[in-house]
Amino acid sequence: MPQASSLFTRLEFRLAERLFQNRWLLPRSPRTQRFTMRLFKRCADAGHPDALSVYGHMLFHRSLSPQDKARGARYVVEAAQSGDVKSQYQVAQIYEHGCVQYPRREDYAVTWYARAAQAGHNSAAERLARAYRLGELGLAADAAQAAYWQRLAERKQVANIAAA
Repeated sequence: MPQASSLFTRLEFRLAERLFQNRWLLPRSPRTQRFTMRLFKRCADAGHPDALSVYGHMLFHRSLSPQDKARGARYVVEAAQSGDVKSQYQVAQIYEHGCVQYPRREDYAVTWYARAAQAGHNSAAERLARAYRLGELGLAADAAQAAYWQRLAERKQVANIAAA
């Protein structure tokens, strides 16, 4: 039966995604928005990786209450640990700037930026290049490392342009 619930979760996520992205599907009413958020929450609670990332990001960046922001950060961290590249970058930013649940930890930020950059996140590679160039995030200024991360960022950027 886990396969059936997994299929149902994937279908729920697709519906939530469509409701969130397509204004023409249903009118943008508070009721539709609440329904969409409930779907995202159900999928995230079920462990759907994309739902963890999307819903966690929304909670962390758009919520007013510290509890919702903390829950959003937990979802983003869980998505990052499962390999979601955008979430890895978000976790690095969470650790770089800190929040209630995750205090500022520059060493963790560097680790997560490196994971995201190695997985192809262009902004993560650029952030590491700048950090090494300027000696930020607790790193010593290192021109060789800065050049390495800058080359990686440029390579990813060229690959993204070629794919488009």
